[in-house]
Amino acid sequence: MKSTTSKLLLIGALSAVSLSASALKDDTNQPINIVSDNQSLDMENSVVTFTDNVVITQGSILIKANKVVITRPPENSGKKDTIDAYGSPVTFHQQLDDGKPVDGRANKVHYDLGTEFLTLTGNAQLKQLDSKIDGSVITYDVKKQQLKATGNGKSRVQTVLIPTQLQDKGKK
Repeated sequence: MKSTTSKLLLIGALSAVSLSASALKDDTNQPINIVSDNQSLDMENSVVTFTDNVVITQGSILIKANKVVITRPPENSGKKDTIDAYGSPVTFHQQLDDGKPVDGRANKVHYDLGTEFLTLTGNAQLKQLDSKIDGSVITYDVKKQQLKATGNGKSRVQTVLIPTQLQDKGKK
């Protein structure tokens, strides 16, 4: 489960990479700490659930959620783990190599390690300094490095880009 959680943390931060730089290289080598009020393990179904005040840290990465569920598929199924985080909202923060912070939020975050596809659903936002993307759903295909944001019919996608902040290396 350590590599699964590590990938969740990294992918959460990578989803915001399209806004600018790359995540701190050292973060994925740091210990993963998960603190929650409750934890349950269903060995038969290979599901671990963390609930109530879930806080995950690894290096500069900080994720907060009400609930995190990690599901491991049966061996030899050809599938990989999936991770679902739920909150009001789920939030994450990471410091990038260039010193800029990346923040994100959504009511639900789903990551499929097999397809390397991240989905932020409900009140989704990715933000770096004053630049941000808001939408009902934000998806990020890690392999293709493609981000897509969609509205929900009532609200449209909103993007704010501050060119000087995106270009200034090392500005915090």
